Amino acid sequence: MKSFITGITVLLISINYLQAQNDSSMHTHHDMHKMKSDSMPSPTKNAGKIDYAPMGNMSHSFSLNLPMTRNGSGTGWSPDAAPMYGHMYHSKNWMYMLHYNLFLRYNKQDLADKGTRGDEMFDAPNWLMFMGQRQVGERGLFRFGTMLSLDALVTGQKGYPLLFQSGESAHGVPLVDRQHPHDLFSELSVAYSYALSNKADVFAYIGYPGEPALGPVAFMHRASAMDNPDAPISHHWIDATHITFGVATIGVRLGQFKLEGSSFTGREPGENRYNLDKPRFDSWSGRLSFNPSKNWAFQVSQAYVKSPEALHPDENVYRTTASAEYAAQFSKKSSLAATAVWGMNKQKDEDGEHAALVEASYRLNKLALYGKYEFVQKSTHELNLDDDVYGHDLFNVNAFTIGANYDLLKLNKTRVALGTHFTFYKEDKKLYSLYGKNPSALEVYLRIYPGMMRMKM
Repeated sequence: MKSFITGITVLLISINYLQAQNDSSMHTHHDMHKMKSDSMPSPTKNAGKIDYAPMGNMSHSFSLNLPMTRNGSGTGWSPDAAPMYGHMYHSKNWMYMLHYNLFLRYNKQDLADKGTRGDEMFDAPNWLMFMGQRQVGERGLFRFGTMLSLDALVTGQKGYPLLFQSGESAHGVPLVDRQHPHDLFSELSVAYSYALSNKADVFAYIGYPGEPALGPVAFMHRASAMDNPDAPISHHWIDATHITFGVATIGVRLGQFKLEGSSFTGREPGENRYNLDKPRFDSWSGRLSFNPSKNWAFQVSQAYVKSPEALHPDENVYRTTASAEYAAQFSKKSSLAATAVWGMNKQKDEDGEHAALVEASYRLNKLALYGKYEFVQKSTHELNLDDDVYGHDLFNVNAFTIGANYDLLKLNKTRVALGTHFTFYKEDKKLYSLYGKNPSALEVYLRIYPGMMRMKM
């Protein structure tokens, strides 16, 4: 808690300092009332050292002086050059964005039936996000965000099969070797930002549910992960807090740096995926982000997460993450996105449990090629094993995924792609009796998603 208070104190001092310099640097700012009704301010070389304007002249959700492509999930930053998929809509004073992803999939975990923990299923991981923003006065920006998922309707409370995945519960039993379904209401948030100058903003974000300032951009919104229908098996080490029932974040941007702090509910979503869980605001997080160029986005963050698991209410976690995201668009038809993340969960009087992820996606016209490597340390507790049999150990798990999908057709601005991927697992020898030696998984799917939005160069 002391670290959180210290971070907020630094934040308030920074705001005071930046406000004092406000009047000397705002003279170049755009006035909404002098623009056409279907336009929003665009970053320029003088206003943000950005060498391109955002698509449709829409600004970033938390700054009038950053490009829309920097939008990630919650208040997180993506690289400015990251490809963005969605549909844009205009009204007199508002601009809206619609994003979605749907995988109609056959999923076979433990392809050769080597162990006892595999399963197979026809399922449909999915999400839909709708957001809008409008300028308020000369310097203000208001934004709302919504995200919905029908995962639970498709898979039920147990979610879909995924070897070595762990976290949350169903019917009072821990979910292991399955990815939990996401809640119907995955984000309902509002935010307001204020431009102190062309190089500085302050902002506030409230979500019920929402995402605190912790970790990289959530996997569903990372350009390097969007082609892959699976959640990372390191999900609860790096970005599981993207659905939190009660979060309040304040932050300040200075140039290409951003410092922010959150108070949020540590308890992960309950088994009822259609309600709004009780807000607790019993946890905290702080994050420092840095985008040195249009191709890179870095962040480091730390959090105290109180009682994340309902079945183990006395267990609290200190979570630390660091990540680097890279994106480059080589032409109108080709782009590359890559991410590297490290995360650690630490409980009192216990060794830290580490996870690392490296993933990439390359798109060439209608073809997308993607891959991922993960290393995760899973405990007997995480895998729901008997300590008397397996000991109080950490088990190293490695997962290698390679996949591809190809656009079959385009319906207006919506694309339909056929894809497949293969995952190879290498686990600790002590787990062979449960999983078999080096199990594998195969998935085949149809992906439905919006087309890429083009930047005005």
